[in-house]
Amino acid sequence: MDYIREKTPPVREERLRACNAFGGSCCELTSNAKKGCLNGTKRTFAQSQGCQLTLSLAILNTIRNAVIIIHGPIGCGGSSLAVAGTNKGFMKMWDPAAKGLIWLNTNLDETDVIKGGEAKLREAVLYAEQEFRPEAIIVANSCVPALIGDDLDGILAQLQAEVAAKIMPVHCEGFKTKIQASAYDAVYHGVLRNLVGEREQEQPVIPDALQDLIEKYRISRTVNIMNVSSMSRFDEIELTRIMNALNLKVRYLPCYAKPDDFETVTEAALNISLCATHDDYFVEHLLTRYKIPFILRAIPIGIANTSKWIRDIARFFKIEEEAERFIEAEIRELDTALVPYREVLRGKRVFLAGGEIRVLANASLLEELGLKLVGMKGYHYDRFGDDFLNDLKLDEKMPFNIATGQPFEQTNLLANLKPDLYVGHVGGNSWAAKQGLPIFPIFGQSVNYMGYSGVFELARRLVRVLKNPVFNRNLAANTHLPYFEDWYKQDPFTYIDKSALTAQNLISSDQ
Repeated sequence: MDYIREKTPPVREERLRACNAFGGSCCELTSNAKKGCLNGTKRTFAQSQGCQLTLSLAILNTIRNAVIIIHGPIGCGGSSLAVAGTNKGFMKMWDPAAKGLIWLNTNLDETDVIKGGEAKLREAVLYAEQEFRPEAIIVANSCVPALIGDDLDGILAQLQAEVAAKIMPVHCEGFKTKIQASAYDAVYHGVLRNLVGEREQEQPVIPDALQDLIEKYRISRTVNIMNVSSMSRFDEIELTRIMNALNLKVRYLPCYAKPDDFETVTEAALNISLCATHDDYFVEHLLTRYKIPFILRAIPIGIANTSKWIRDIARFFKIEEEAERFIEAEIRELDTALVPYREVLRGKRVFLAGGEIRVLANASLLEELGLKLVGMKGYHYDRFGDDFLNDLKLDEKMPFNIATGQPFEQTNLLANLKPDLYVGHVGGNSWAAKQGLPIFPIFGQSVNYMGYSGVFELARRLVRVLKNPVFNRNLAANTHLPYFEDWYKQDPFTYIDKSALTAQNLISSDQ
């Protein structure tokens, strides 16, 4: 199905049959995934849940020369306050004249819930055009206007004739999905419908055959790398170094791009994903609509995954020999540099938590450094995790928790597993710190994680964290988590309803 014909994209529960409630061993996870039995599981109790609006803003807030309008109550989009300064700083790395993050809120109240918020939306769009003159006005739709029936697309279609900026609606209402990663599809859906298109080229009066050949060669050596909001500018510098070593020209999308940059997204030989969770919707549609092939298999975190990522690209351009020489030289130099760090890290027990693909990629990296994995938590799970799990040589009995939020499950696991180190996202890090564990962020927007230099940087920082655990120990000694002691004696997955899983297993066995 060509989803781009629809105003809104499907959620991942429908499109990928994704799961966000599972607790068991790695063996059980892979077994149930192969049987197609993960979709439909739920919890009888849930402590927290992510919102796809917030995750959509993580990408939308990075787009330069744009105004973001959050159509909803004033609280929706409040997370933008936390990233305004960071985003402005990063925008200026790309463009010193960038204005930084500009966002408005239509501030729907009780009266608007009854009468509708379309008038406020219209007012906000016209104000954004008059006050800021942006290249694009991006409207993120929240739960309230979707529930009361505001005609977002109709209003914006009318307004497009009145403003110079490109208007891009994004349907990212939080109530529609429990899989927060559906936000990526919502953003890319808006981009594909409103920003992507073939730029009209001005034809020279006298055709220049040489210039035409030069342009075709440029496009034939250009790759689009789909960056993610959880990577840093230093990651991009490292990946650009690798691509330039292979004589390839790089363009990064969608984060920190300008709206006009999407017009030339079709002028590339290959689309390269850094994360299947992030990019599959976009690259699949670019293949369908514009016949641009893509690579989606690996994320360049760790030695093995970076090498696999490079080899996939080299295979497409038929430059395998050059790539192998580059890989061999890089690994030789890296192995020498890692010797003192591996001695410190060897045998340390670690718990990993974060997004599905990033967790599995980091699992490979940490094992390469000599650490021992004792447990993992992914925010959701779908078919893209299968290949990573099959490649990893994990203890089949190691617990794997699939949950967005749900800190009560994680604290139980950590209390019983007693790892030496916790590697995870910001939200989970605070809970682990209160249990006295040294913590290390699974990504950082100012730290190099990707490529070969990312391996060295990660090893260096891990050693520093493990040598300085006193603060978190003191924090644990003076902090009380909101759980009874009896909870830590129970199965951490007590509240995951396995009845649906059991029913699906029975259906699978009957078939």
